[in-house]
Formats: sequence, C-alpha cells, structure tokens
Amino acid sequence: MLFLKGTHMNTNIDKSAVSAAVRDAFNFEVVKLPLTGADNHYTPWYGLFRQDSGAYIGSGSISERYVPHTADDVCALVEAAANAFDNEVDLECHFNNGHYVSVAPTADYRHSVYGTADNAFPRIVISAGFDKESFMATLGIFRDACLNLMLMRMIEGTSVSIRHTRSLRPKMDDLIASFSRLADGWTTITDVIDHLQSREVELAGFLDAVYGTPSPEDLQRHHAGEKVRSVTMHKNRTEAIMKRVMRERWQTGRGAMGAGFTVSAWEAFNAVQGYSQHDATRRKQNGVAVGQFDRVLLASKDSAVLAAEKLALAA
Repeated sequence: MLFLKGTHMNTNIDKSAVSAAVRDAFNFEVVKLPLTGADNHYTPWYGLFRQDSGAYIGSGSISERYVPHTADDVCALVEAAANAFDNEVDLECHFNNGHYVSVAPTADYRHSVYGTADNAFPRIVISAGFDKESFMATLGIFRDACLNLMLMRMIEGTSVSIRHTRSLRPKMDDLIASFSRLADGWTTITDVIDHLQSREVELAGFLDAVYGTPSPEDLQRHHAGEKVRSVTMHKNRTEAIMKRVMRERWQTGRGAMGAGFTVSAWEAFNAVQGYSQHDATRRKQNGVAVGQFDRVLLASKDSAVLAAEKLALAA
C-alpha cells in the first residue's frame, strides 16, 4: 500500500518500481532559502520550504552550512530496505516535516504468535526528518489482530543510524549491508515475541505499573463525590484498554481472561501500544487531525509505551 496524506493506492511493487513509487509519493523537494528581517534586512539564518507549496518545514531556522536531504536520498534508503526483503515489498509513505516510509515484505515473513489469528509481520520504518543529522531505520512489528505497528526500542539490533550526507546514492552498497543486518534481526524479534506470549501478567497491575494510580488525596475527594480529573482519566483509560484486550482475545480465539485478569505479556504490551496508537486523544496539527502514520510515530515515543515494553520484557 502506498499512503500519502489524503491519498491511498494499493500496490505490490518490485525493485524496478520502488524509486518510481517513492518519487510519486514525494513529488516535491525541500529547499533552503534565506530568512530576511524587516525591509529585507540580511540575517545569517535560513529556513526550509516545500518547493511545491511553499509551506515552511520544521520548527526553527537553520544555518548556512545545513544541506537538506533530497527525494533521491529517500529513494536510496527505500531501495536498500527493499533489497533486504528480496525486492518485493509494499510501501507506506508519509510526509510530516520529514520523509517517513514503512517497507513491508511479502506474507512469507509471517510469524504465528497464537494459532492463525494472531500474527506478526516485519516492517522497516525509515525516518528521514529534517531536524536530525542522521536518518534512522527501525525494524518494527505489525500485528494483524489489532493493526498495531510497533517500534520496540529495547531489542538489540533492531535499529540503525545512517549519516545524513550530501548524497546517499554512492553509498548504496553500505546501505544495503546495513539494511540486510537490520532484516536479520527479525529472528531475534520473533524469539522475543514468543517469550512475551509465554509469560503471564495481571493486567490491572500491569497498567497501574505503567501509568501509575491516582493519589490517596484524589481518591478521597472522588469518594466524597467530587469530580477529580486524575481519577476519571485513570478509570476511562483502564476501561478502554480492558475492552481492547477482551476484543482482541475474542478475535484471536483466546477466550476470557484468566483469574485475576491474567493475560500474556504480549497482549499486555499490545494493549498499551494499541491504546496509544489508536485511542489516545491527539491534538490537531495546524488544524488538521493527526493521521494514521503520525499516530504510529507518536506511539513509538510515548513514555507509557516505553514503560510497557520494559515491563513486558521483564515478565
């Protein structure tokens, strides 16, 4: 699937079509232009602008030395990622102050977690923001049971940093080697998934450990009939996550939760990550609702998701 804000196109592409697909999604360049003061007074600062719309990119100014990356650089990154997956991939492309691409291989890479209804698939997510000196590529997990796209941070060998140089095209051999090593991490990830599936946790306690609990003072005010925001938020979030888990257990054929609301650590982590990706309230960006890919990126940086990953791995 190719995805760009407001545009959906289903396709499965081979190596010869990767660059064309990426260029079609990102059919513009980002250029560096001087910033002037009143009456066109000189300043030493520059800004980044979309060449097609003139929209400002980023949250601040840059120096004269800054060199923005190009669409060709993004193509080189995606081609190297596709090479790691035997050159037959689906792409999801997104732009938000930078280029973001999810690279998905064929279903041959499917890992069965629980029967045939709970499966995990690898995704290489390329982050080429304009506010960083390097690009980041992360080997993520797509879970079909809940449509979660997870970028776990604590599994060794699942991310690589690539220097932001003037042109990546001459570095293709090095890029291909880096992405091949990244794809090799899928075996490590599936071992971790199986470990999480084999461990049980008490869901309510897991959520309290991740999010914390209202203070005794707030609980006392709540029991006295006062509306207390922290108590309401805790109750609503816990209920939403519990419903998510129950729905996913039904979908995957697991049945009701065990005594004490016990679930696997895999389910508990997915519940927190899924809540952050799909359910958590997100502020509009420039008056526009937060899109699907933005939610994935926001969830990957959510402190609660990071805490849940750490807790699940320690189960």
